[in-house]
Amino acid sequence: MPGGRLTQQERQQIAVGLADGLAYAEIARRLDRPTSTVTREVMRNGGPTGYRADLAHHATQRRTQRRAQTAPRGAQAAPQPYGRDAEVVQEFQEALTTVLMTSGLPKMMARVMGCLYTADNSLTASDLAQRLQVSPASVSKAVTFLADLDLIRRESDGRRERYVIDNDLWYQSMLRSVRDNDRFSETARQGAAVLGRDTPAGNRLENAARFLDFVSESLNRAVEQARDVLYTKPETSPAGAEPDPDRG
Repeated sequence: MPGGRLTQQERQQIAVGLADGLAYAEIARRLDRPTSTVTREVMRNGGPTGYRADLAHHATQRRTQRRAQTAPRGAQAAPQPYGRDAEVVQEFQEALTTVLMTSGLPKMMARVMGCLYTADNSLTASDLAQRLQVSPASVSKAVTFLADLDLIRRESDGRRERYVIDNDLWYQSMLRSVRDNDRFSETARQGAAVLGRDTPAGNRLENAARFLDFVSESLNRAVEQARDVLYTKPETSPAGAEPDPDRG
């Protein structure tokens, strides 16, 4: 799978694929690129209906020039632990941010989550502002939004609040989804009674309630059964051993 920045020809192929109604995954397959690369490229440059290859290429060149002009002389990417490549980590963080945005999160909230997901330890608001190169006020608004949705957790070191994404937050987030479904289901049944279950509108609400009841029951059972997965360490090969190509 080739690395590096997209070429102008690849951007033209993306534009053609979008015009043909192809999914991001299919466009990425034809380019031999990760789907996240194509998704991020399109979202950065006008979205699926406004993407223009030439404009996207020029915009990328301008962003690169601005970064070069504003970066302090001699500045280098912050060193990464565990021998990680800082540039590769940054690319992944941007890809993850794009995925979070396409799932419905506002851009700044998605950026904060992407930053926390790729941090080994909890971060302060100051840490987040520095890493993302944004104002403390932007970080404050984002962490409040995310904490209210149980997507991040606050903790204190005795002096400052710190923010972290831990394993249990996925579990709590899924339970929140179940509760939200249950509330909508209850309200939908009330609406069906008001409108009349034999009417088109009442029938629609009654069916929505039945659907959500089924989904909530299934999701709640799956979440409880899968919770242990969040605390299971992945299997690792012995040091120096090559992965077995025959294993999936």
